[in-house]
Amino acid sequence: MIRMGFIGAGGIAREMAATVKGMIAAGNREICLSAVAARDPERARAFAGTYGFQESYGSYEEMLSQGAVDLIYIATPHSHHYEHIKLCLKYGKHVLCEKAFTANAVMAEEVLSLAEEKGLLLTEAIWTRYMPSRELICQKLEEGRIGKPVCLTANLSYLIQQNQRITDPALCGGALLDVGIYPLNFADMVFGDDILKMDSSVMFFPTGVDKKESITIHYRDGRMAVLQAGTDGISDRQGIIYGERGYLVVENINNPQSLTLYGEGSEFLEKIPVPKQITGYEYEVESCIRAIREGKTECPEMPHRDTLRMLRQMDRLRQDWGLRYPME
Repeated sequence: MIRMGFIGAGGIAREMAATVKGMIAAGNREICLSAVAARDPERARAFAGTYGFQESYGSYEEMLSQGAVDLIYIATPHSHHYEHIKLCLKYGKHVLCEKAFTANAVMAEEVLSLAEEKGLLLTEAIWTRYMPSRELICQKLEEGRIGKPVCLTANLSYLIQQNQRITDPALCGGALLDVGIYPLNFADMVFGDDILKMDSSVMFFPTGVDKKESITIHYRDGRMAVLQAGTDGISDRQGIIYGERGYLVVENINNPQSLTLYGEGSEFLEKIPVPKQITGYEYEVESCIRAIREGKTECPEMPHRDTLRMLRQMDRLRQDWGLRYPME
């Protein structure tokens, strides 16, 4: 059994804890909720009681050194991922780290190399990479129902600018690392990485981090991806792949609910539901379990090279915008 520990007890940690609790309730005997650590011991204790963790700690290092844990889920702000990954690896723990994996690609290269040296699993929790909807999209495109794909659009915006983690440079705030990573991943999953150039427009908060952006990716084979991400409004979250004979609509690129195919003249062809799920987070946990059992240091759904490629894309965009975080 893989004993799972959490670093952080915020909103996304609650989602993951509820997911794993649901997996266990559904009969999964390969994982258990072993320990949670937060800076506030009372918060950790309350979190443990709510979700059924066996232990709670007011110190991350105390949990890693004393707790019965094998796989650590890191759910702290982006700015702390690099530090917390290194701490987990120091104590010989496998790691599932929330997106954005680290603040930049240089930090990611260091911790990924360290994990490989130690023979430990280290993977990014970008949940859309692990979902079965990814294979459904690829399958429908391969069937040729919409013809050769030539362009795609994808957007993801939420009204989250009131949260400190979004506006604070010290927390690696901004739209790009929090929500922009999803349209970028959507384009990467569909069109690959043979990029000719990227153009972008950006608007900033007074604090200096990005409020919203529009990104256009030009591919060497002539395809194009037009992406949008923001923190000051709500979007339809759609991804649309346009082909020579029709188009495919993905409802909610952040957690796909369905795929709909249209032919020429916007003729409705087919609507494909995605498989039922607990929350969608279970797929990355299941992948981690398999990888650990097989002695792998990465998950095939999100190999290290893909994590690095996405971070390099975001590094390039931030360089164009003149945006650097204090720890860089």
